[in-house]
Amino acid sequence: MSTHTVSSSAHTARTSVQIVSGIFGAVFLLVGILGFVPGITKDLDTMMFAGHHSQAALLGIFQVSVLHNIVHLLFGIVGLLGLKSRRLAKTYLIVGGIIYAVLWIYGLVVPMESMGNFVPLNTADNWLHFVLAAAMITTGIVFGRKAHTAPQR
Repeated sequence: MSTHTVSSSAHTARTSVQIVSGIFGAVFLLVGILGFVPGITKDLDTMMFAGHHSQAALLGIFQVSVLHNIVHLLFGIVGLLGLKSRRLAKTYLIVGGIIYAVLWIYGLVVPMESMGNFVPLNTADNWLHFVLAAAMITTGIVFGRKAHTAPQR
């Protein structure tokens, strides 16, 4: 039988999965904000709440709408909350990755000009969602396995 002694510094140290969750969260939050910024988002004046008719494009590449930006903001907030809990961080990365995998498949199946493309999605969004799904699931599994803590600075 072994005992587990935890020092007070271990309570303040974050695990690798928490740091990765925080990084994803910060990026999603930034993307959600930038989706509303003229110049960063091309054709911002055409942005709709939802649907494929929104011609606004983040960085001139990724089609966005108000709903799309709100989803990014929410993903960002939850990712940042993962900094507080290893379990939440791991769940966020894996479940978030699964959501992005479903969104990737959805984007491949639903015609871009149909009413079903309510997010809206274009080819660049679809491939980004694939990369996000793979990255989030992989990091959630790999970094979520062990509770190694990152050194505090």
